[in-house]
Amino acid sequence: MTPASDSAASAWLPIASIVAAAGATALGGLVLTARARWDDLVLQYFVALGAGFMLAAAILQMMPVSARMTPWAPVLVLVGYLVIHFVEHTAVPHFHFGEETHAGVSVGISALVGLSIHSFFDGISIASGFLISPSLGVLLFVAIILHKAPEGFTIASIMLAAGHSRRGAQLSAAGVGIASIVGACAIYPLRRWVAEGLALSAGVTLYVAASDLIPEVNRSRRKAIAVVVFGGVLLYYATESLLEALGM
Repeated sequence: MTPASDSAASAWLPIASIVAAAGATALGGLVLTARARWDDLVLQYFVALGAGFMLAAAILQMMPVSARMTPWAPVLVLVGYLVIHFVEHTAVPHFHFGEETHAGVSVGISALVGLSIHSFFDGISIASGFLISPSLGVLLFVAIILHKAPEGFTIASIMLAAGHSRRGAQLSAAGVGIASIVGACAIYPLRRWVAEGLALSAGVTLYVAASDLIPEVNRSRRKAIAVVVFGGVLLYYATESLLEALGM
């Protein structure tokens, strides 16, 4: 590869990753609305896999890297965690990563706002990772995309349960996905604060993995679902090893 082609690849990889993450959310909503009812087993496996990968990425990569870049990292990780806790449990009603069967209009709007904030920080995470190094960007992209389809599945199911049309549910999933693109675009003009953005995103990622996804895993009576969390951690190590082998 020539230096020019390397530069083009490095420029397009973050864009492609961010767009793919947003598209996965929209696809989750589209898949849900394609049928009246889905078995939630596949969703549970994705949630468990994403939980393990996100936990590993937040604790083993995002937090240590941001800590080396800014002394404010521990405080910002805590702030990121508490912001999402506040949004989910104070500003808007709590919601689950799964198919909803009972919801009101206000719950649907609240869930849309809450998941959009999640998604906004997902975009910040991916873009911040790529601004620091391609390998970190890819790791965070993989961590995030594993829960993007369940995220779209969730918001679409909530909107349907709240009485919205299938079209409205699909547009809601697309809107949550677009929030990732908005978050990514927001960090580029503020790249001097990329360390702080990564630390905040680490707190958000930790919350989503430990306080949103793991409880969903624990709700399942299938022991295999809990084991898949460990599979997510192993997938993180496999991805990191592959990136090192590729020289990223």
